[in-house]
Amino acid sequence: MSDRQETHSPALGIYDKSRKERLTGVEVIALLLSLLWLVLSAVFFLVLAPRGVVPGNGGALQFVLVVLSVFMPVAMIWVAATAARSARVMREESQRLQIAIDAIRHAYVTQNKQQNLSSEPTVAKKLDEIAAAQRKTESALATFSSSRPMMPDIKPPEPAVVVDENTDQVALPLGTQAEDIQPPLAPSDFIRALNFPETAEDREGFAALRRALKDRPTAQLIQAAQDVLTLLSQDGIYMDDLRPDMARPEIWRRFAEGERGRSIAALGGIRDRSSLALSVARMKRDTIFRDAAHHFLRLFDRMISQFAETATDSEISEISDTRSARAFMLLGRVAGTFD
Repeated sequence: MSDRQETHSPALGIYDKSRKERLTGVEVIALLLSLLWLVLSAVFFLVLAPRGVVPGNGGALQFVLVVLSVFMPVAMIWVAATAARSARVMREESQRLQIAIDAIRHAYVTQNKQQNLSSEPTVAKKLDEIAAAQRKTESALATFSSSRPMMPDIKPPEPAVVVDENTDQVALPLGTQAEDIQPPLAPSDFIRALNFPETAEDREGFAALRRALKDRPTAQLIQAAQDVLTLLSQDGIYMDDLRPDMARPEIWRRFAEGERGRSIAALGGIRDRSSLALSVARMKRDTIFRDAAHHFLRLFDRMISQFAETATDSEISEISDTRSARAFMLLGRVAGTFD
């Protein structure tokens, strides 16, 4: 029992003390004063016995006066004692309340400190992850630009020989540019390049990306897409986390033909509120992000207009599920392209 009392908090100790003290000093003084007054009253009325004051010799009024003179002071003494005890109880309750408030305040401050200490490593870890992702993206871009494609060498066609009959001299045409001898980019490689490689070991994705970078318009679009993806990742927005509502191929064809308004609103299928809110705020305050977003939207709009002329419905569905297309849906909805 003593061990339990030692482990009590200060507030509980006050409650225990109030339960143990049945009779306080105020009650003891009140009791002594009451006994003293009763003894004095008994001596006065029974021993001294002044004439006309002894109870029983007068009427009822005299009896009432005697009772009041004996018990009224006793009652007043106990009223004062009760008031003093109530004041003491109020002081104790106020002290207990103050102790409880101090304990709650201390617990609140301690909890906030612990939360701040625990949240700081989490925020720092998140920033480190974003920085690592950005460095990985930059290194991948450097790899795309500096690597050589794993393709067989293509021999340029031999220039045609023109013989002048009058002078018997051979006329050679000007040299052919490298872009003129490049084979057209396959739709599968174009779609794969817009989705970017899945991992660092995605050899097919890297090969498709290298072939797409040889086509100048496609390289411009890929570079613009990479810029906006990098900027979006700084706010923790990643295309793999988005799950847009996919639009039908005919809606993409309407958009490619120049149709705007409610009929093509399904292209803005991004419903993630946090990504939309962060993109809207970034679009308003960051001029670099705004310029990069509008540049990417223009290039993607031009690309889809050309691509839809010869692409099949399945190819349009595939390109609409790429990371570049998801960025177009997100930024296009933020910029009001589908309104």
